[in-house]
Amino acid sequence: MCGIWALFGSDESFDVQCSNIMKVAHRGPDAFRFGNVDGFTKCWFGFHRLEIVDQFCGMQPLRLKKFPHLWLCCNGEIYNHQRVKKHFKFDFQTEVDGEIIIHLYQMCGIEQMTRMLDGVFAFILLDTANRKVFLGRDTYGVRPMFKLHTDDGVLAVCSEAKGLINIGHSMSTTPRITQFPPGHYEVFDIKEDQKVTFVERSRFHSCKDEPLHTMCDGLPKLPTDFQLVTVKSNIRILLENAVRKRLMAHRRIGCLLSGGLDSSLVAALLLKLSHEDNFQYPVQTFAIGTADSPDVCAARKVAAHIGSEHHEVLFTPEEGIKAIEEVIFSLETYDITTVRASIAMYLVSKYIKEKTDSVVIFSGEGSDELTQGYIYFHKAPSPKEAAEDSERLLNELYMFDVLRADRTTAAHGLELRAPFLDHRFAAYYLSLPEELRVPKNGIEKHLLREAFNDTALLPQEILWRRKEAFSDGVCSDKRSWYSVLQEHIESQVKDDQLEKAAERFPFNEPKTKEGYFYRQVFEKFYPGRAEWLTHYWMPKWVNATDPSARTLPIYKQEK
Repeated sequence: MCGIWALFGSDESFDVQCSNIMKVAHRGPDAFRFGNVDGFTKCWFGFHRLEIVDQFCGMQPLRLKKFPHLWLCCNGEIYNHQRVKKHFKFDFQTEVDGEIIIHLYQMCGIEQMTRMLDGVFAFILLDTANRKVFLGRDTYGVRPMFKLHTDDGVLAVCSEAKGLINIGHSMSTTPRITQFPPGHYEVFDIKEDQKVTFVERSRFHSCKDEPLHTMCDGLPKLPTDFQLVTVKSNIRILLENAVRKRLMAHRRIGCLLSGGLDSSLVAALLLKLSHEDNFQYPVQTFAIGTADSPDVCAARKVAAHIGSEHHEVLFTPEEGIKAIEEVIFSLETYDITTVRASIAMYLVSKYIKEKTDSVVIFSGEGSDELTQGYIYFHKAPSPKEAAEDSERLLNELYMFDVLRADRTTAAHGLELRAPFLDHRFAAYYLSLPEELRVPKNGIEKHLLREAFNDTALLPQEILWRRKEAFSDGVCSDKRSWYSVLQEHIESQVKDDQLEKAAERFPFNEPKTKEGYFYRQVFEKFYPGRAEWLTHYWMPKWVNATDPSARTLPIYKQEK
């Protein structure tokens, strides 16, 4: 985890531009560097480092004596760097996992290089010999990246949009700041006057693609038939491998634990592997909720079962309400369900930063999208449509759950790891027959649960625990987080304000007082930037007017 920033082609004084770098200082609290490129006075890099791998030689931009024309700034972790290094017999200068990007690019070019990376990343690669700039981002956008490209040839790139808002330019209109698309790379030319022009964008990987890096991932060839016993075995093997490869770190590893299926599986596998690898410290798990939260109670049972050093972080509704503004500032979005769910994650991340020395944090993000875990999947018209919506959700993760997971942890200098979004595990799960992946016997994620049913990895009551709406899990059954928010916002937004919402906010018009309230806060920090969110997250097939599962008739019936 770190904060990356780069600026190309700007005529403004760097003294004017450099303050933008500090907007993402929270992402890398351990070290900081900025400077320009030799021979290119209009090319600048800024880097905030969180030390995870190679604490002595990991500063960026990374340069190698063998390839002095290449400058790399990368936010992420490349889990297969050692295997690829050994496969191609590369001679490494550092222990930095990102160094593999430079070697692969030099050997086979940008397209093959991006396809060989097994990890999460957002990178800026400058090739001064060929006067090219390359940008790339991982398949699901687990690591964030925004860009600004003006008509007058200025290109600015940053981990978060807030680092680009005040970039100087000579355009008469405000240039757009856009999210870099996951699973793509882009190429730019640097002209003689050091201005930058766009060349091409190409997709190098999508969620259903069998990744090219499988050729050297070290796993034996798995059986390909769809017999249930085979499928369940493959799911176990691939998910455990996804957790194992993410153990790469020089800092202490911990895990978020809600007591739901996804985080519980990840925590249990993490504990199992930590014992096998003889960790020199106990793995910490972290649950958050109010005092009588069902999630806190369930997480306690899991922690006792797996033997983690467990922390329960209790917060009051008032503390949650108080955090809303700083959460929206960190998120850079006003999506309703994202803001709701981010508040507890932001508060637990703050606790981890202030009270513990865990830095690398495992989580269950991505499972609901991949394994059809949302309540509304019970209403899918057909397995085919359910499968299509699962892929849609995965492709939009970078705007919603992955955005939430990154910003709430990075705001406190933590690095999040999400094994369910492992390339090979996800590609395999999506390759399974559509009928196998739908809810079964009234239970969502039935196949995933069944795969671990005979392992004793988790207590049966946790393995088969029905999915809670976030509003129900984090607070008490008597007074949900959803209810707390509605009560507070009712006094903050008047009826006539909501009636005129379309006039004030014509793009993504808020339909509820909660949506209006979040939008007001967003506009306070990021005026005129509503297009950063293309649409609100909403469940399908249920005629929903609110994203909360608590409001759905099917949820109430199941409860």
